[in-house]
Amino acid sequence: MVGKLCMLIIFFAVMIGVGFYSRKNATNVNDFVLGGRGVGPWLTAFAFGTSYFSSVVFVGYAGQFGWRYGLSSTWIGLGNAFIGSLLAWLVLGRRTRVMTQKLEARTMPEFFGKRYDSASLRVLGSVIAFVFLVPYTASIYNGLSRLFGMAFNIDYKVCIVVMALLTGVYVIAGGYMATALNDFIQGIVMLFGICAVIVAVLNGQGGFLAAIKKLSLIPAENVVPALQGSQGLFASFFGPDPLNLLGVIVLTSLGTWGLPQMVHKFYAIKDEKAVKTGTIISTFFAIVVSGGCYFLGGFGHLFDSPAIYTPDGSIAYDSIVPQMLSTLPDLLIGIVIVLVLSASMSTLSSLVLTSSSTLTLDFLKFSLAKDMNEKTQLIVMRILVGAFIVVSVVLALNPPTFIAQLMGISWGALAGAFLAPFMYGLYSKRVTRISVWASFVVGVGITVANVFIKFIASPINAGALAMIAGLVVVPIVSLVTPKMDQKYVDDIFSCYDETVTVHKSHSLDES
Repeated sequence: MVGKLCMLIIFFAVMIGVGFYSRKNATNVNDFVLGGRGVGPWLTAFAFGTSYFSSVVFVGYAGQFGWRYGLSSTWIGLGNAFIGSLLAWLVLGRRTRVMTQKLEARTMPEFFGKRYDSASLRVLGSVIAFVFLVPYTASIYNGLSRLFGMAFNIDYKVCIVVMALLTGVYVIAGGYMATALNDFIQGIVMLFGICAVIVAVLNGQGGFLAAIKKLSLIPAENVVPALQGSQGLFASFFGPDPLNLLGVIVLTSLGTWGLPQMVHKFYAIKDEKAVKTGTIISTFFAIVVSGGCYFLGGFGHLFDSPAIYTPDGSIAYDSIVPQMLSTLPDLLIGIVIVLVLSASMSTLSSLVLTSSSTLTLDFLKFSLAKDMNEKTQLIVMRILVGAFIVVSVVLALNPPTFIAQLMGISWGALAGAFLAPFMYGLYSKRVTRISVWASFVVGVGITVANVFIKFIASPINAGALAMIAGLVVVPIVSLVTPKMDQKYVDDIFSCYDETVTVHKSHSLDES
């Protein structure tokens, strides 16, 4: 117990120290929100990865989808790496950095407002981001409850308050640069921690091959009727339910392309070299962390016990991973706690910074307090960081039903609304203002309507449908609605035509 507590104290001390060290880099709005657009590849890549993967993935999703799909759930982690990280950087990274600098946009709603010359889109975008980001902040605490119950004789509520307080301190003190530096440290913990845990858990089952053999003997229950009762599916390539597995891959991978707190990382990256290096680092990080989480969760059926069931006999998915870890040595349990805290605090800091900056710059400053000066904006953002953390704590301690529903659809609603107009807006001059409105309506409409009507059984699949629908709706609506002023759009896209000089080590000439 003493060793585990010492690890936590050292971890928290480092986080706070980084926050105060970064104060000098948070003296104006641009620095507080974007780190002065001078953040290097390692910090940006780790900030992207640690914001992507929280305790929701390590405990909730890994447990739930590992139980449902077995080892084939590893495809989710690989999808996160190659679609959610590699392709996101290749498709969005460079163009996001160039165009947002041209537009002087610091948030996603501000991008929509300036790219499509619409104050209403900017305000509506900030409302959508606020509504679906704030409840999402509460969800990241969920994975901690059972782990802390397993490892410490400490009330889960105390853990939530301490974690939120310490996160708030370093974000308020150092802004984006503090979160980026801490994300790098937390990312190192996550990389080594997940590898150590996988090795320890498999060794406890007699090794990798023995664990695979045990898993192959388990019949696939409660899956599609054609496959029900078949043995070996949990150890197979595509698992017992490939179609629903695909829906999870789409939502958790393509979703990052439209999440404000994820795309925001591209706004702040330093230069071309940082984009290229960051792409490689981010992909590697996702392969290890996300692939490792889902691979570990795939062995969940080997730890079937009464501890993972609720009183009514249903599976408590959040209990599966803690049950897998309960037999580990104390040192490894301490590492797991720090690992999950790292994942949770990095995601929390990213969410509250995005929420506070969006509400301040795109709602209060833009529509209600237009005369707010730079100093006041900084003060308001810092106050809102604290306010959002308080709200997330309240929701996590006493989660009402509708909040739990909102947390489940937040990725689908945000990415369904934002992904298509953001991505197309970086590449095409033909995207119209009305098509962006249509994407907002379709993205939010599908996911929210599904909560009440349930025309799609899985909210995961509903979120995936919302994203795909947006990608279809925007180009179709753009074909039949009035075009934007050509001169205005040409001026925006002129940022891609500027000439830069580089060494041949970075670009070959045509001769």
